Amino acid sequence: MLVLGLESSCDETGVALYDTARGLLAHAVHSQVAMHEEYGGVVPELASRDHIRRLVPLIEKVLAEAGASKEEIDAIAYTAGPGLAGALLVGASFAAALALALGVPALPIHHLEGHLLSPLLSADPPQFPFVALLVSGGHTQLMRVAGVGAYELLGESLDDAAGEAFDKTAQLLGLGYPGGPALAKLAAAGTPGRFKLPRPMLGSGDFMFSFSGLKTAVLTAVRERVLTEADQADLAAEFQEAVTEVLTVKALAACHATGLATLIVAGGVGANQRLRERLDAAASTAGVRVHYPEPALCTDNGAMIAFAGALRFQAGLAEKTGARCGAFTIRPRWPLAMA
Repeated sequence: MLVLGLESSCDETGVALYDTARGLLAHAVHSQVAMHEEYGGVVPELASRDHIRRLVPLIEKVLAEAGASKEEIDAIAYTAGPGLAGALLVGASFAAALALALGVPALPIHHLEGHLLSPLLSADPPQFPFVALLVSGGHTQLMRVAGVGAYELLGESLDDAAGEAFDKTAQLLGLGYPGGPALAKLAAAGTPGRFKLPRPMLGSGDFMFSFSGLKTAVLTAVRERVLTEADQADLAAEFQEAVTEVLTVKALAACHATGLATLIVAGGVGANQRLRERLDAAASTAGVRVHYPEPALCTDNGAMIAFAGALRFQAGLAEKTGARCGAFTIRPRWPLAMA
């Protein structure tokens, strides 16, 4: 079965072809970072318009790289949510129109399900069941995953997600957009511990997160003095230590509570090297195996959507999800446990 995957939930246009017999054949991503940089964040209307411009060229590129034609496509998987409504509409309506023209089903896919399943595309995939730590700009969640479509929410952020806190803290330090990678780079030149930042909800006894107060603590530190370059680096390093410590402790606690010895980490923040170092060290001591997506699949991409669609078809979940020809749906707010 050849599945075309379309991702357009925010500021990256992703297209991919996944074959259930041969694996991932080709994928391509266009990032809108340069366009949104001057605004300091994503402008939804501009994002939607750019998705319209990029979809057809990306599909043609992916088909050419895979040596396939549109007529060979058996199904189309598209991101239906969560995300920006206008951006989602672009991918969803395009998928529905192309599916109708080809006479194939269009399958709505949960964006976070794509991230959650993306480590299964690696050369050493995890086996079900496992605990998933989803960390991105919009979401920080811990899930128990029994199989495709079987997701139990263990805990999530009560306010800012980890990636959002990275971006906002980067702004406070004058690092611009996107902030996460820039802050991580600055943190590598600093020394944690000189500034004392809180570890929110570290001892709460549950799997909930809260990073808004941590961001406020950084704001307070910035207002208390004129920061030198060394100060900025040290503050960035302490912030990164605080976030990664909370994520590591909570993720390993979730593994212990569920009795599972496999943890997967997905989403853009999952590419943070300090987080990976801490998780790997703590997991080794706890007897837990950690799996990550390939680096190119950490950010939003079409490969994870095509793959999730293929797995849903193979698991017989396509009709339950709403696969149909000539119709589409979007869900800007969509709990993963209900996908």
